[in-house]
Amino acid sequence: MTIRAGGSRSILIADGIRSAAFRTPSKVAITESGRSLTYTALVERIDRVANLTHAPAADGGLGLAKGEYAAIQCRNRLEYLEIVAGLSSAGVGAAQIGPAAAPPELRFICEDSRARVLFVDPELAEAARAAVPPSVERVIVVGPEYESLIARAATTPCPVEVTEHDIFSLPYTSGATGRPKGVKLAHRGRVLACYAMASEHGCYGPDDRAVATTPMFHGAGFLMALVPVFFGGAVEIMPRFDIERLLATIESFQATSAYMVPTHFAALFALGTKADRYRLGTLKSVISGTAPLAQAMKARIIERFGEGKLYERYGTTETNIATVLRPNDQLRKIACVGLPLPATHVQVLDDDGWPVERGEVGELAVASPYLFAGYHNLPEQTARAMRGDWFVTGDLARQDDEGYVYLVDRKNDMIISGGENVYPREVEEILLEHPAIAEAAVVGLRHEYWGEAVTAFIVLRAGMNVAADELAQACRARLAPYKVPKSIRVVGALPRNSMGKILRRSLRDAG
Repeated sequence: MTIRAGGSRSILIADGIRSAAFRTPSKVAITESGRSLTYTALVERIDRVANLTHAPAADGGLGLAKGEYAAIQCRNRLEYLEIVAGLSSAGVGAAQIGPAAAPPELRFICEDSRARVLFVDPELAEAARAAVPPSVERVIVVGPEYESLIARAATTPCPVEVTEHDIFSLPYTSGATGRPKGVKLAHRGRVLACYAMASEHGCYGPDDRAVATTPMFHGAGFLMALVPVFFGGAVEIMPRFDIERLLATIESFQATSAYMVPTHFAALFALGTKADRYRLGTLKSVISGTAPLAQAMKARIIERFGEGKLYERYGTTETNIATVLRPNDQLRKIACVGLPLPATHVQVLDDDGWPVERGEVGELAVASPYLFAGYHNLPEQTARAMRGDWFVTGDLARQDDEGYVYLVDRKNDMIISGGENVYPREVEEILLEHPAIAEAAVVGLRHEYWGEAVTAFIVLRAGMNVAADELAQACRARLAPYKVPKSIRVVGALPRNSMGKILRRSLRDAG
């Protein structure tokens, strides 16, 4: 087997793994459900995927060219990292689809990305085949079929010239305007993010071990699996979240870091004294993100895991991590998301795009080398999101006199439920299709377990009625389960301003 070194001018997602394979070829890099791969085996499989991707169909390959996309719909599993790293080593980006995506969502992403190949879990294969558009030429089931294909592929370096500016991944946001947006992520931004995370969290060296708990189709979930092996450590991937299994894995793996969203912590505290049986003293860093932590929860986390370990991060798919609240500030800075990540700059802007004074509320903008490369097929939306080098997040924030950032509200009304992003309009469109509904508004109400519970407020048409179960079923047929309202409430009218815009904040406050 030939292990290719990274280029002298560019560094790709796979190149940190290659470097680690030079240093510790027989070390176990990645583990999942009792299966594991050494660094040598992982690099070999990445190269096999790359060569399979590049080889002509006539020679048993996929025949994909640099600049194209392939789609992947898999749960967290051993093969996920090698597929994304292998595709991108051949210059092909991975359009990442959530395993819970409803058939219309899968179809849209495949059509929008023009993916000609879909990699899919065995248990999702039948539904995927029924949903894919004609443009998808091959559906490859990860299992015996996948193993047979890569076994025939070469392990020599893929002969495609790829640079750090090429796109390695295309995750999709949940369309605030009703249309999901593909977020183009280049190798460069995510590689630099790896280095920033290593410097910030201090838990990603060759002797460190991480537990990856969140879905890898998310930007954060993928990074939490990549960063440990990029620097020569080890990672245990959890196929799905279970709090007792997570705690047991931290103990048995002697993990030095774990990434947990607020819902995970809520599940931990719900265990009560049962959690005391697990020994978690090897943890150096407990990292939280995706949704804000309640201040009361932070105190409980510190009490459980010890001082000097909790890091809370804020970011978006477009920005990667933007700010971090470090351990020493957790109880000093109340409801705060911290200071900018290394090499990151933030501004709080007024409606005209000018910086506001410290302490004033405005829209948060971020500039850094980690930013996305634009929205796929949406140049106008990309242009609206950028102001020069600055990405305007849509989040309302303020800074204190020390430069710390505090989120005030989400300007785009996105809901974060159980660590998943839900945009109200996507749900509202389905509710409004029912003939009995005159108006609908969807908001996130605070919830101890979910962080925010997706809640629908509906106004019925005169003389008509509908059961909440019927509406939930209509949503379930078209949306991923986490987007389905957990509560549907009938109201006489929706609060609106003088321009007729629904006042979602009033619904949240009243809820």
